[in-house]
Amino acid sequence: MSIAEFNAGGLISLFSSQNEFWYFAFLFLVLLASYLLGSLNSAIIVSRLLYGEDVRTKGSGNAGLTNMLRVYGKKAAILTLLGDLSKTVISVGIAGVVFGFGYFKGMSLNFILYAAGLFAVIGHIFPCYYRFKGGKGVLVTSTMALILTPLAFLALLLLFVLIVAVSKYVSLGSVSVAVLYPVVLDFYYRAFLHNYPDGLVLLCSMILAILIVWCHRENLKRIGNRTENKLSFGKKKNDEE
Repeated sequence: MSIAEFNAGGLISLFSSQNEFWYFAFLFLVLLASYLLGSLNSAIIVSRLLYGEDVRTKGSGNAGLTNMLRVYGKKAAILTLLGDLSKTVISVGIAGVVFGFGYFKGMSLNFILYAAGLFAVIGHIFPCYYRFKGGKGVLVTSTMALILTPLAFLALLLLFVLIVAVSKYVSLGSVSVAVLYPVVLDFYYRAFLHNYPDGLVLLCSMILAILIVWCHRENLKRIGNRTENKLSFGKKKNDEE
């Protein structure tokens, strides 16, 4: 195996940069850690610790940021926000520390970071600690995008704000930017990095888009039926994240 095929950095370099076993072993552990961290649902934890309740039994039943805001108020929402931000940052950070600048047969560090973020999102949506019933993954996905591609995140944020301002539907904004994420990511790589995006990175972004659309399927039905709640600063029921 040539150095062009496998160039390891980070903690994995302390073992063997020429040994495939260590690469895949660490990759498995990193993705597992990301999933387990993602499964720590901040909304459920905050609602149980502060209010002795499960947010999934309140409001819309969604264990996400917006439902926390509407049911318990700003303090609970801020704590939920900080918790979900932290677990995403830690998940991606662990991947970076372990692999450094690793590159193995087409799998670059960039892909590994996105894969770590993807597994954190999967954990958030299907948390093993809470019978696989969690949130909708929007905040965790947004945090990952902010960490890895800040300019692309800002573009998507502006689109989100515009769509929500016009439609008053948070769910429509969430789904729209999720679908546009792979497109914006591809444009970001070509326009600012002057390079084609890693195919595996685009695959991760597409999977994230599919997951978020799937999680919002009921919201989309209600939008079509005109029964979806619109954005309000009052404590109305809604089930966005």
